[in-house]
Amino acid sequence: MSLTFTVGDLTIHRIIEQETTFLAALEMLPALTGELLAENRSWMQQASALDADDVLILCFQSYIVETPHHTILVDSCIGNDKPRPTRPKWNMKTDDTFLRGLAAAGFAPEDIDFVMCTHLHVDHVGWNTKLVDGRWVPTFPNARYLFAKSEFDYWTEQNAKTPVPPFGDSVLPVVEAGRAEIVRDDFQIGDHTRILPTPGHTPGHVAFTFGKAKDHAVMSGDLMHSPLQARYPELSMKFDVDPAQAAVTRRSFLERYCDTDTLCCTAHFPSPSSGKIRRWGAGFRCDAVAVN
Repeated sequence: MSLTFTVGDLTIHRIIEQETTFLAALEMLPALTGELLAENRSWMQQASALDADDVLILCFQSYIVETPHHTILVDSCIGNDKPRPTRPKWNMKTDDTFLRGLAAAGFAPEDIDFVMCTHLHVDHVGWNTKLVDGRWVPTFPNARYLFAKSEFDYWTEQNAKTPVPPFGDSVLPVVEAGRAEIVRDDFQIGDHTRILPTPGHTPGHVAFTFGKAKDHAVMSGDLMHSPLQARYPELSMKFDVDPAQAAVTRRSFLERYCDTDTLCCTAHFPSPSSGKIRRWGAGFRCDAVAVN
């Protein structure tokens, strides 16, 4: 299984917290038909993206990107000790899988310079904080946590109407600790890290591009969850805030990187999760690459 990639002057590490079944394909992708699923069942199973009961298999992971200047964590997975009653595999979790993965890649939490979240859903902010003496404190004590302004504003508004637990336990404590920076879409870190707006899944969802002078790698976040959505970009998932916008964004993103050398690092595709975007009929696929 590929956990480390080298591209340009970047080294990219996958930190896997869970790789497991999630939801039935027909439930998660409302526009998917039984006939279309049957046509694609064989290759999806061969890719370990679908089990024998037609349940999608997803990977829940972070990426650490080492640039010549910084060590950056993209998305922080699920987290421990957090009440997530609708997701039994995430609820009040106490395992050390994520932190062991971090250590195996050669990092301590203190080594991270920036934490960047593609969006603020529960499985992308969980390790932003940890529980210490009954309080949520930043897991990465030396990091600046970057939140896209449109995304942060959206969840601030939602949380004011009805409390959003992951916002309350995994985002606001970072703000209160003075470690957060709310940034606009033109924000850059040095000459290697940029924001690419990719709205639809959430209103302020962003991707992150890495590389000097060109996009050597891109972190796509929840722009797509399954290889089936690359094959058929019009298939939006049930948790997309704006399914129509998500479909337009997804196709635009795939067209942008199709047949380029940019390494696309997806949040949830099954291992190896990263590859080069190539055309496949009217759609696309993410071809795995040899590990350097």
